[in-house]
Amino acid sequence: MRNLKKIGFAAALTFSLLASSVSASAATHTVKSGDTFWNIGMKYGVSVLELKEINNRTSDMIQPGEELEIPETVTKEEKELLARLVHAESKGEPYEGKVAVATVVLNRVDSSEFPNSIKEVIYEKTAGGSYAFSPVADGAINEAADEASKRAVEEAITFRGQGKGSLFFFNPAKSSNPFMMAREVTTVIGNHRFAK
Repeated sequence: MRNLKKIGFAAALTFSLLASSVSASAATHTVKSGDTFWNIGMKYGVSVLELKEINNRTSDMIQPGEELEIPETVTKEEKELLARLVHAESKGEPYEGKVAVATVVLNRVDSSEFPNSIKEVIYEKTAGGSYAFSPVADGAINEAADEASKRAVEEAITFRGQGKGSLFFFNPAKSSNPFMMAREVTTVIGNHRFAK
């Protein structure tokens, strides 16, 4: 009988700990006047599509006072790493190109053809053994990101899943890789071609 009480107590304690950890990790946002899915996404660093999906929304309508569940966010460390890659890859490129570079990485994370995290995508090696992104190989990824690159990452996260599905980008003046040249171009921004 005494063992049953111990088991019951342990089960109750485990359940209460699990319940409190679940409720602590689920963030919510109370909608204020002027809020949109876009600015809520930017505030929390989450995709508008994920924000709408987790809250079972198909329209852009939200009302002040509503409680919205906030999906899992990209970590501060992942944002910083992605911003450093964007900075290194898109120096001298327009802001729109910086957002597009960050979007390529996020598209890869979401694709079954690539690793499942920002860090794994950035440090992935190609079949030939070189890094997929040249700033990883040459060390430029270790440079601090500028503010434009950090903003571009936030915007790309909020826009996640709404682009043209680009999985690659390259500068045709610097690359003649037949694989890249054969890809379907989705858009051209500055010196970069984006492709899938």
